[in-house]
Amino acid sequence: IEMRNQKVRPSIVKFTQLSYKQAFIIGVFQLLALIPGTSRSGITFIGGMLFGCSRFIAAEYTFYLAIPVMFGASGLKLVNSCKGGGFSAEQFFVVLLAMVVSYGVSMIVIKFLMQYIKRHNFNSFALYRIALGIIVLIVGFAAGL
Repeated sequence: IEMRNQKVRPSIVKFTQLSYKQAFIIGVFQLLALIPGTSRSGITFIGGMLFGCSRFIAAEYTFYLAIPVMFGASGLKLVNSCKGGGFSAEQFFVVLLAMVVSYGVSMIVIKFLMQYIKRHNFNSFALYRIALGIIVLIVGFAAGL
């Protein structure tokens, strides 16, 4: 997709240009992340670029799509943790502190990644994923899995 889009000018360079239908279809790409080894953010990013988003808009939208997924997963874990009687005051404080620290670190990392995306493509990441996949397959077959 990166190589194809080098020759194509993106038609969506602002969020206001993204229709609800396009946004929904790009969001549906997340379903492909149910395939083991598929990156949710990677497949959503690819979906965005396939539908004409600039790399920056595709990446930013991918981060926005992560918000409900993360809230859902965290909420489910929280509900399951409370089934055993809930949290003590100390455990609640630790969970709250972890949430605040995670949020802060996430904002820093997202800001860094968005700056990186403006200047670099994902070709090296794609090569890394392919090489890692081959290594995992070789190790898996050698171990008889």
